[in-house]
Amino acid sequence: MSITGFDAPAVDVRGRSRDFATARGGPPRRALDDFGLTVAAGEVHGLLGPNGAGKTTLCKILSTVLLPTAGTARVHGLDVVADAKRVRPLLGIVFGGERGLYARMTAAQNLRFWAALYGHRRREGRRRAAELLERVGLGPRADEPVETFSRGMKQRLHLARGLVGDPRVLVLDEPTVGMDPVSAHEFRGLVEDLRAEGRAVLLTTHDMAEAEALCDRVSFIDGGRLLRCEDPRVLGELLSRHERVRASGVPEALAERIAALPGVERVRSTGPGAVLVETGRGGAALPVLRTLVEAGVSDVSTAPPTLEEVYLHLIGERGMAVRP
Repeated sequence: MSITGFDAPAVDVRGRSRDFATARGGPPRRALDDFGLTVAAGEVHGLLGPNGAGKTTLCKILSTVLLPTAGTARVHGLDVVADAKRVRPLLGIVFGGERGLYARMTAAQNLRFWAALYGHRRREGRRRAAELLERVGLGPRADEPVETFSRGMKQRLHLARGLVGDPRVLVLDEPTVGMDPVSAHEFRGLVEDLRAEGRAVLLTTHDMAEAEALCDRVSFIDGGRLLRCEDPRVLGELLSRHERVRASGVPEALAERIAALPGVERVRSTGPGAVLVETGRGGAALPVLRTLVEAGVSDVSTAPPTLEEVYLHLIGERGMAVRP
């Protein structure tokens, strides 16, 4: 016997748009433009894009705190506007940073407070808080004030807060930003546990390794529009239609010579004297390799594309640009 609406996709967004007014009566700025997305139960879905692409706007619409301009969005079959009160208990929102935590209260007090807002009685709230703190590895620090916590500990507490209502869908907005590698690894383990429980997770991130390791599918968004949605491995295969050559110690003049070779589609700088050469199929990489070796460049390799390269290929050099 299924719970009402749980046979539907965990998240189903169709034709969503959101405009924001601009200063001095100018034309509105479109943060989301005819955007569509589906996330299944038990799926970790990555949402990747440059700053200002519309990722956080989408998260806020799904969490019912921001009204859309057009289109529909449903959580387990319930409309986030018309059925907002029924949608909210299904959602756990983790925006991270300092928002949503009370620094002078202890970790346990924070979770008990949120449990009370979810309607838990005092005894149940205490039990739930203790259970979640143990789950995220903060049990021994339950009675310490949050202001003494590291960034990673605060993010784990944010996740615990997002789980207070036992949600079916978790929205995690850049959850590991600022974490040290160990804390980020532990946090990813918690996300994998959520997937194993059948919860849907929508994860926005700039961390390509994180998306590649965690996500069942990734959606690339830029300028409020969906560029592509695929399994990360499929995206790599699509891009592997082009042969790729990496090289270090390449003078600018040599890079220009390589760019002029037949079959070379793009030469991108990846650091001082380092280049990534993208070529078409049919042996086009061979003249590139020959030219590099004859010029005395010894640090040369070919490699399959990474998710970061897919990201840059789809979005281009604007990836870290902040839009007005």
